[in-house]
Amino acid sequence: MDVPLPHLDRTFDYRVPADLDVTAWPGTRVKVRFSGQLVDGWLLDRVEDTSHEGRLSWLEKVVSAEPVLDPQVLRAAREVADRYAGSLADVLRLAVPPRQAKVEAEPVPDAPTGRVPEPPHEGWQRYPAGEAFLRALGAGRAPRAVWSALPGEQWPDRIAEAVAATLHAGRGAVVVVADARDLERLDTALTALLGPDRHVALAAALGPTERYRRFLRARRGQVAAVVGTRAAAFAPVADLGLVAIWDDGDDLHAEPRSPYPHARQVLLTRAQQQDAAVLVGGFARTAEAQLLLATGWAKEIAANRDQLRRYAPVVQPADDNQLARDPAAASARLPSAAWLAARDALAAGAPVLVQVPRRGYVPAVSCQECRERARCAHCAGPLALGSANAVATCRWCARPAAGWTCPACGGRRLRAAVTGVRRTAEELGRALPGVPVRTSGREAVLASVPAEAALVLATPGAEPVAEGGYGAVLLLDAWALLTRADLRATEEAARRWFNAAALARPGGRGGKVVVVADSGLATVQALVRWDPAWLAERELGERRELGFPPAARMATLTGQADAVNDLLDLARLPDGVQVLGPLPVGDDEERMLLRTGRAGGLALAKALHDAAGVRSLRKAPHPVRIQLDPHEL
Repeated sequence: MDVPLPHLDRTFDYRVPADLDVTAWPGTRVKVRFSGQLVDGWLLDRVEDTSHEGRLSWLEKVVSAEPVLDPQVLRAAREVADRYAGSLADVLRLAVPPRQAKVEAEPVPDAPTGRVPEPPHEGWQRYPAGEAFLRALGAGRAPRAVWSALPGEQWPDRIAEAVAATLHAGRGAVVVVADARDLERLDTALTALLGPDRHVALAAALGPTERYRRFLRARRGQVAAVVGTRAAAFAPVADLGLVAIWDDGDDLHAEPRSPYPHARQVLLTRAQQQDAAVLVGGFARTAEAQLLLATGWAKEIAANRDQLRRYAPVVQPADDNQLARDPAAASARLPSAAWLAARDALAAGAPVLVQVPRRGYVPAVSCQECRERARCAHCAGPLALGSANAVATCRWCARPAAGWTCPACGGRRLRAAVTGVRRTAEELGRALPGVPVRTSGREAVLASVPAEAALVLATPGAEPVAEGGYGAVLLLDAWALLTRADLRATEEAARRWFNAAALARPGGRGGKVVVVADSGLATVQALVRWDPAWLAERELGERRELGFPPAARMATLTGQADAVNDLLDLARLPDGVQVLGPLPVGDDEERMLLRTGRAGGLALAKALHDAAGVRSLRKAPHPVRIQLDPHEL
């Protein structure tokens, strides 16, 4: 039943009346009476008899005769729910979009006929194992690979070729990307290679009607390939032969709704169940992807050093304390190396990408005299500036602070503590007069920029693609990424740097990347050598020593202290589970951490789910949020 209560996370038997016998197919939406109420549900199976000893109620209604719940998707959803200590009903809400009755009544278009031709192999031949991977897909086999893409790689074309090889073998494919920009690029590449009507792209931005229309095309077998954002990981593709995910370290792949599954794990679960090929790709590499290689579950697809030297830009670290002697460069906070790289690229008529980790103008200010962080007098929230002439306002309650006075020293003047992308654009515009300045960030994200001299300032993840590549890429304020209090700070910084640096021209064509950070940092060294595999192996080794995911399974329990303690008292935790905490996470909430070995993950999830079921049955007043292997710790 579509009821998100843990103690009801099981199947129930109902009698099917004769008038619903034809429409009550497994996979259809139905309504049943439960506890005196009419509730929604899913019909999972039809059997002749039941083990239930009591009297059975009747099925009330078949909402739709369309069997939208695929049996393989149901199987994967059950395993995902068990892994993440969730309920099947919650996972099915993620897997199947809401019904649109008018779409089901539309005429069914004809599916394309003819076999998909074998795709070209030239792009994958640059990787020693790439062509073999493509040939295995074309032969209907199920290879599993972790792919480190070359700098400047047209990754949508390579993924499209992998999908085409899978379709050529008569099997289906599901590909997941992080955001709408990546989806648009991949959709374009697939249309160019496969032709029209061979695949569908799924994303929430389509709207409920169009999304459901495309979902039905996949469920009815009219298309054999589905690409999309994280919810597309559950797409109902017949005879699944390939699952692929691009840039699996992006936090957008982590579902923010219960039970918080990660798209990568959903795809790996489906591949394991349906004997499908796997492709985990990116310019950087996560510890989870490295674990797939370390255990032998997957093989590596990476270019050799000769190919890397041919395609990689020149990467140079620079200390942000060594500013250029040019006063304009100093006011723009540019070290000499960054200033020279930008000036040379602009002189050659090439665009320059500047990555700034903070959005806005001045997202944080402090006292000019004592450097104490400026906070709101009403709610203690941080103050920020929206423009050069704006009054400081609170980022929490939005109240203006025109008469702000420092409580520590009595000072009344403010200074920039953190500089955002718009303030940096303003400073660089003054330092390089006459050069066009474009910004790409939360307010407006650019998809691409022309191959002409210009400054392009972007926040991480919003970098537009430049025609022919950027002449220089400047990675500023590295400390903002590296000093985050998070388990994945190093991995996330590397991912954002590699993704931006991959947009630069090859070193042989003058492409240069300047990262404003200490050259002794492991992340910087990996970028200089363009060796994401070395950094991922190092990161995985450190997590093994410390007992952090993915080397171990970890659960977080977040809620009011009494509620968290109540759940822990009810949970029959397996042997070997470590309980860490509590950690304060708010005014009235705390978080407990539970850690166990990889082999004990399912037992831990079951214990927490059962305890949540007992609290649900007792109608406990305060909820506890349970997350297994959360993306952020």
